[in-house]
Amino acid sequence: MVNITRAADLTVIGANGAGWVGDTGTSAPASPLTQPLAPWEPLGAISDDGLTYGIDEDSQEFTPWGLTSPFRTQITKSVRTFKMTLWETARVAVQSIMYRIPAAELEPVSGLTTFAETASPVPDRRAWWFLVMDGDTAKGFYVPQGEVSDRSDVTFKQDEMSGYEITVTAYPDASGNTVYHSDKVPATPDYTGS
Repeated sequence: MVNITRAADLTVIGANGAGWVGDTGTSAPASPLTQPLAPWEPLGAISDDGLTYGIDEDSQEFTPWGLTSPFRTQITKSVRTFKMTLWETARVAVQSIMYRIPAAELEPVSGLTTFAETASPVPDRRAWWFLVMDGDTAKGFYVPQGEVSDRSDVTFKQDEMSGYEITVTAYPDASGNTVYHSDKVPATPDYTGS
């Protein structure tokens, strides 16, 4: 009889997590167990839908004459995104990324925040740090060059929390990398055939 190997501690449930934003050039925290400090700014409460790490890839298959299956495939597009709904819509850092306005321009004056949305937004790249936690497991995602590429409608109604649903697209940094992973996960045990 075949013994099927399984290890529950090697699975991840996104039980908890958070996000931070900083100016491009902000260094990643040393580990997913390190509290991000200034200049990182917390994004606050994220909806219970959590964080979605998106992978969008296209490829071109090459099938030689006389065969019915390809003998080579070339990746032609590979995009990484992070999607979440930010619930703390009054947080300055959250307003800043939603409306593509520098945080300094959103500080309240005499208790009043005023700003205008432009019809011609300019690129607004920032550094991002996302953390997913499940017990002793922690997965960190550092995006040195990311930008809000999609913003959903904002609903204001009595029985629903208003939030900013955003998608952050990761762009290549000077080294050609889009996302850096830093994980604290259990070691995979050696396979013994049983």
